[in-house]
Amino acid sequence: MKKISIIAAVVLAAIMASCGNGTPKANLKNDVDTLSYAIGMAQTQGLKEYLVQREGVDTAYINEFIKGLNEGANAGDDKKKTAYYAGIRIGQQISQQMIKGINYEIFGEDSTQTISLKNFMAGFVAGTIGKGGLMSVEEAGQTAQAKMQSVKAEQMEKMYGENKKACQEFMAKIAKKDGIQKLANGVYYEVITEGTGEIPADTSRVKVNYEGKLINDTIFDSSYQRGEPTTFRCNQVIPGWTEALTHMPVGSTWMVYIPQEQAYAEREAGKIKPFSCLIFKIELIGIEK
Repeated sequence: MKKISIIAAVVLAAIMASCGNGTPKANLKNDVDTLSYAIGMAQTQGLKEYLVQREGVDTAYINEFIKGLNEGANAGDDKKKTAYYAGIRIGQQISQQMIKGINYEIFGEDSTQTISLKNFMAGFVAGTIGKGGLMSVEEAGQTAQAKMQSVKAEQMEKMYGENKKACQEFMAKIAKKDGIQKLANGVYYEVITEGTGEIPADTSRVKVNYEGKLINDTIFDSSYQRGEPTTFRCNQVIPGWTEALTHMPVGSTWMVYIPQEQAYAEREAGKIKPFSCLIFKIELIGIEK
């Protein structure tokens, strides 16, 4: 009998513990009780969708969410628990958002590559505590920016190195073409129509028609196809465009050949893959005053 009583007590304790982490039972004895219940339920509108879509919660584990929910709600002003729960929230943001976002920024679609979570957390914790770091927060920001550019460039080189080689071969071929003229920074052009108007400054606002192609003749953008010219400042476009426009008299139409380093370099822009040379037909219609 004594043994059975001990088992029963253990089972009862387990039941009591699970109830504490489960759904509290409503007891609507008065208007305040009913108001409290109604407000609580009303606040859940759209919550499940939010948990799934924004927080990455698998509804198969909803009981674990309820457990954490009850613990958090019942923590009150306990500063120790407040700090712990804040750490949980930010840690999950690091795991589910920050690391994924950084990996995509650096490695693109290559899901086999990742930054080091261990070293990320070592830096994050040192910065949070404010001591024991290998560099200052300001130095870390500068280092991160420089290293991200170099690591990303190295990754892009591995993935799109053939584009760079093709671009170099294409530009070398263009340089030997009859009628080709050279501008600074390796930009080449040939005149289709020679204008006699004013030449824009780099700050000038110009009106142009254009068609952009890759070296395989794929058209990636065209104001002609849209049916109307476009307007922008000469210094608000890729460097190769700025170089060409600031040498074109109004009324000119040029074919402009832009090396990848004067276009988007290691960046990807829609149909334009990293290290792509670009070919533009540019018609300079006018300068807006």
